[in-house]
Amino acid sequence: MAYKPELLATAASMEELERLIAAGADAFVIGEARYGMRLAGEFSIEMIKEAVKLSKPHGVRVYAALNNLMDNETVETLPSYVASLAAAGVDAVVFGDPAVLMAARLHAPGMPLHWNAEMTSTNYVTAAYWGRRGATRFVLARELNMEQVVEIMANTELEVQVQVHGMTNIYHSKRSLVDSYMEHQSEAERLPEKDKDRGLYVMEAERQDERYPVYEDANGTHIMSSDDICMVENLHELMDAKVNSLKVEGIMKSIAYNEIVVRAYRQAIDAYLENPEGYAFNEEWLESIQAVQDPNRELSFGFFFKEQVY
Repeated sequence: MAYKPELLATAASMEELERLIAAGADAFVIGEARYGMRLAGEFSIEMIKEAVKLSKPHGVRVYAALNNLMDNETVETLPSYVASLAAAGVDAVVFGDPAVLMAARLHAPGMPLHWNAEMTSTNYVTAAYWGRRGATRFVLARELNMEQVVEIMANTELEVQVQVHGMTNIYHSKRSLVDSYMEHQSEAERLPEKDKDRGLYVMEAERQDERYPVYEDANGTHIMSSDDICMVENLHELMDAKVNSLKVEGIMKSIAYNEIVVRAYRQAIDAYLENPEGYAFNEEWLESIQAVQDPNRELSFGFFFKEQVY
């Protein structure tokens, strides 16, 4: 089968999903906060059904995120939820907890499983471990460099997913740290809303040009990177390695921004597939992203070209 990488996106709403399909996305990760971690938006099971119906005619896949930290109460609801996802027609389940894998085996047999445990997915032996237990895809940690990505690709039969654009999580706590801080300062009433649309950030006194978005939800406190990964210029290196899925993370970005980014990556992927040997990067793809990039957020290569990653 000829190599064709998947352009994977996130969506905060049905409108965004529809617009990103038109921009060239091949697949989406969506879900609800009770089961998925750091989602761009909230999709109930009814909305997921609608998303599948909207996507299928375009040949676009829908993956349900169940990669949250699961407590006993949530685990009890997994069987019915996983069965509902299968009935809705989702194409895969993203999981980190073995409880999700067990529920899928019983209540959605044959459902493809994408293992995503954030920063612990760093080697091909771990990929093989989860592959033997039913995983079909291995979502790589964002802390890996290009050499490590290529090495994993050469030593696994699982599909491999890599984030190529957007912000990343750099710290998470189940505790409500912003809430606690504001209460300590006796200013809790001054900041009643702490969700990801509030525009909060933290910064160090010595590096005030580095602003780290922070928000709280039912899953705790999330601190995000001060820059955005942007690999459109070097996307061919990942495609040379035959990476299966290239993810554009759209959390905390506008629909218009994500639309432009997805379109740029779509053009780069299509140009590569048309002629891998003669592929040449088009500066206009990067320039279209730079034109809408927040000037306070640098575009970077993340860890892809760093030697020290841990």
